[in-house]
Amino acid sequence: MNRDLDKLQPYPFEKLATLKAQVTPPADKAHIALSIGEPKHPSPAFVAKALTDNIGYLANYPTTAGLPELRQTIADWCSHRFGLAAGSLSAERNVIPVNGTREAIFAFTQAAVERKADALVLSPNPFYQIYEGAAYLAGAEPLFLNCDAERNFIPDFDAVSADVWQRCQLLFLCSPGNPTGTVIGREVLARLIALSDKYDFIIASDECYSEIYFDEAEPPVGLLQVCAELGRDDYRNCVVFHSLSKRSNLPGLRSGFIAGDAALMMPFLSYRTYHGSSMPVQHQLASIAAWKDEAHVLENRDKYREKFSKVIEILAPVMDVRMPDAGFYLWAPTPIEDDRFAQGLFEQQNVTVLPGRYLSREADGRLPGAGFVRMALVATVEECVEAALRIRAYVESLNA
Repeated sequence: MNRDLDKLQPYPFEKLATLKAQVTPPADKAHIALSIGEPKHPSPAFVAKALTDNIGYLANYPTTAGLPELRQTIADWCSHRFGLAAGSLSAERNVIPVNGTREAIFAFTQAAVERKADALVLSPNPFYQIYEGAAYLAGAEPLFLNCDAERNFIPDFDAVSADVWQRCQLLFLCSPGNPTGTVIGREVLARLIALSDKYDFIIASDECYSEIYFDEAEPPVGLLQVCAELGRDDYRNCVVFHSLSKRSNLPGLRSGFIAGDAALMMPFLSYRTYHGSSMPVQHQLASIAAWKDEAHVLENRDKYREKFSKVIEILAPVMDVRMPDAGFYLWAPTPIEDDRFAQGLFEQQNVTVLPGRYLSREADGRLPGAGFVRMALVATVEECVEAALRIRAYVESLNA
């Protein structure tokens, strides 16, 4: 077997299961899970109908490139959402449908990294663990850039040495961030694009939370959007990942896309013909319906606004909780060690949250996720309010 498999750490939820197994929650309280970022809002009925109406396509092999209609729909959505010049994002050359961002991020890393002894893949810290595993199995070393509260959880890219940039082959961004909810702004993205030009590395921006935000007048900026504003309509060395999982409450559809520099997309498409990750035709047709509709996305955002408003109001007197820039995670500092906090909360209140240390690695002598927990406000409004009341009671018991 590939020796690099030994470098993979248990997934955060495996660690969480071990932590929870050491205690027993109260039987009189129903369990509320705020640990996994799996949307619980209803999936759009019209998407389900499109899926079942086209179930006959189970008899057909899908193509690796996907349906031209889906690729065009995605190109049109991107162009409208991010203000791209008409025709600059070619459906044929700049867009590839994928089976969710998770598999695409992993697969793209395998195709993009040139195996060298000093190859680096840079990642925010804390981070989505696929970045790390993809780097290791591509033969590269992940290098983690700490995200601290003092900088609104954006890495200090100016502190990265020229030697590191020289060795960097792939820089992962996550904006809005998982777990912090931070949006990386235009100025930072423009500086990173300039660094990519200077040192010739790829910027891979995971933007799967981009459609969950709170100010309708200020949607999160995207990497391709900044490219367009800089007049870079070839999107050189830049790729983005988007998904219907969070935007449209369709995690089980496994539908998303990668878009960007055609010089990267075309070799990646060739890789995928061997990789074998074609999206089923009926899923593609259902995806077209989802990408073409914004009404359900607006409704989705309204629900998250309500949940964040109510949960923060309940928790603010006892915890330093603040509205994130975007996304559906509340990244909250804890009054005791984060793993002890999560375990005690489960034992006393039967509420599950994810310790921040499980989402980070030690870098520069620090573990930046320690002292935080991630709360995924994906349940119903009523469940989120009940969870917040229980969390508040638990924190108050710690201070008693």
